[in-house]
Amino acid sequence: MRGEVRRLAMVTGAIFLALVLYLTYIQAVAGERLYLNPLNPRLALVEQQTVRGTIYDRAGRVLARTVTVDGQFRREYPYGRAAAPVVGYVSGRFGSSGLEASRDGELLGLLGWQRFFNEGLRLAGKQARGNDLTLTLDADLQRRATELLAGRRGAVVALDPRTGAVLVLASSPTFDPNHLEEEWPRINDPSSGSPLLNRAVQGLYPPGSVMKLVTATAALEADPAVLQRQFYCPGYLEVQGWKLTCPRAHGHLNFQEAMMYSCNVTFATLALEAGADKFKATADLYGFNKPLDFDLPVKESRVPEHLDANALAESSIGQGAVLATPLQMALVTAAVANKGIIMQPYLVARITSPGGQTLWQAQPRPLQVVAGAGVVDAIKDAMVATVKGGTATAAAIPGIQVAAKTGSAQNPGGLAHAWLVAMAPAQDPAIVVAVVVENAGAGGVAAAPIAREIMAAALRR
Repeated sequence: MRGEVRRLAMVTGAIFLALVLYLTYIQAVAGERLYLNPLNPRLALVEQQTVRGTIYDRAGRVLARTVTVDGQFRREYPYGRAAAPVVGYVSGRFGSSGLEASRDGELLGLLGWQRFFNEGLRLAGKQARGNDLTLTLDADLQRRATELLAGRRGAVVALDPRTGAVLVLASSPTFDPNHLEEEWPRINDPSSGSPLLNRAVQGLYPPGSVMKLVTATAALEADPAVLQRQFYCPGYLEVQGWKLTCPRAHGHLNFQEAMMYSCNVTFATLALEAGADKFKATADLYGFNKPLDFDLPVKESRVPEHLDANALAESSIGQGAVLATPLQMALVTAAVANKGIIMQPYLVARITSPGGQTLWQAQPRPLQVVAGAGVVDAIKDAMVATVKGGTATAAAIPGIQVAAKTGSAQNPGGLAHAWLVAMAPAQDPAIVVAVVVENAGAGGVAAAPIAREIMAAALRR
């Protein structure tokens, strides 16, 4: 009998201990996350009683602020459609998106000690206020990128490769968060092109020939003598009974010429020589197949886990099952611009209290070393040649040396997606741009002028 009582006591004690540990986890570990869940009804009440913090761009221009209308708090977005993919919206009826959602805790002052301080203010009948965000975004460049997309489906990403600061994160089509309720039926119309989808970070596209930057890195890391070799392109390459084609027969050409004219045969050959393991390992270093820590949710870009010869040849030119976000291809280009080092991308530069005190400030930090400086410099030189006399001449800026790579990514839904990635000034890049325009054909025609205008405007500042 005593043994049974002892066992019952031990079981009861274990259950009690598990309950204590679970409640401790809920309170100490998951409590903040659960509290900030949009489905928490208490959060809606807090929203009604709190002046949400202001969101500024890098120059102090207001992107989102709280105003009072008929005694009710209402969010106002001075840059409307242009900033909507980044800032998002907050609505009692439709929830929230963008930074309004991902930075809810800071904007409502609900993190750490401020949560209890603001709760005390509310209980005392006083006005609670959240923190302000200052972004790395340049609102004027963001608006210009949106104008250049002109309602076409696509995205523009621009960043400083030296720091990782994001200057532009434009997506089209977009929406006006100032008139969310009126626009909601249009936004959800299947023919509207998914305006709520932030294509810059959530759109996955075959990258086409801009993927050749990754292939070139793998090839040069495996064998630097590639730079001295001559290749021959008859217009196609046979791989296990399958033909990979080039737009034309390029004949004899070296590495730089292969980049200039975007020769599929040469880059597929280089990938096959380097091998699937080297190609995939290089892609992984660039950020494929892994989550990216960023201020907004980012889809994971991917290269297939298992690559036979055919799949490797296709992947080397950005076709097949390879998919990438515009942000991912901007980071690939940033590594080439920054001596082989990818800096951690960031969008929120500073968080300040209602009294103006800096609570947190971003510090640029390296994310990944991808390749040696000699390798990426050789790739950059080939990209400069591509602008001077290859497929990216439309990206040229008078008086400034530009390095770029075009891409035309075939897809089953119609015309190819037009890609271009670029950096300027090439000798010491201060800006990197990635542009994709869906179903627009050649990257050198549709995407290059957009990238050129954004780089030129940024460098004039």
